[in-house]
Amino acid sequence: MELAKVTALLRATTLEAAILTGRLALYPSGIVSERLAPAAGDGGPVPVTGGAGRPVVLLHGFVDNRSVFLLLRRTLARHGRDRVSSLNYSPLTCDLRTAAEALGRRIDAVLDRAGRTEVDLVGHSLGGLIARYYVQRLGGDARVRTLVTLGTPHAGTAVAPLADAHPLVRQMRPDSEVLRELAAPAPGCRTRFVSFWSDLDQIMVPVETARLDHPDLLVHNVRVSGIGHLALPVHPTVAARIVAALDSEGTGEAADAGAAGGEVAGEGAASVA
Repeated sequence: MELAKVTALLRATTLEAAILTGRLALYPSGIVSERLAPAAGDGGPVPVTGGAGRPVVLLHGFVDNRSVFLLLRRTLARHGRDRVSSLNYSPLTCDLRTAAEALGRRIDAVLDRAGRTEVDLVGHSLGGLIARYYVQRLGGDARVRTLVTLGTPHAGTAVAPLADAHPLVRQMRPDSEVLRELAAPAPGCRTRFVSFWSDLDQIMVPVETARLDHPDLLVHNVRVSGIGHLALPVHPTVAARIVAALDSEGTGEAADAGAAGGEVAGEGAASVA
């Protein structure tokens, strides 16, 4: 392995360790489920044509909670997203589909409170897969304008084989029943997808599994360089790209805005080292 690659991997691993320490410290603050904001007004649903008016729903990954999005929420708030909420799915959840149904109920409640017709979704890791199932298989594309996934195993990950004891982990394996459902045709899906994947993500095995490739979906894959799995929802460069993706109305524009590293194989490449 080249010296530059080794150095980059060491930096990313050190950053991952620091983020994990901070994550453990913040974890207790996110255990209690978040209360929704008060209703926006007495009128009916209001269609939103600009990104800033849409509520944002955040969905954490496996064995995590809403505390992972503390920094991303601050970034969204600074850019005018004043209705951001998170869903904590139960740690006892054993079926991704059950979590997707709970997400649907949360989104319905968010839209009712906000008086809006659409939301944007951001999902980290397993959270992105749950959100995708809701959009593709439960009719969520009627309510979700943009779905951003961060380090999500769209094609399944082979990491940590011993973790297969947990049903959710088995559903994240290549060729699982859930992933076969998601690979099925999805004609007319209205949601825009922006999938961030990192070349140093050691939870996604292989790293390209976090790319979303489906012939029926409107997708832009964004390769991020220099950080690992845990850094994706907290790194400021990635956060800025997420804001650009949510505010944009076009797939390419969404991912390419603010690119730091040029273009790689037709993808937006964000270098955050």
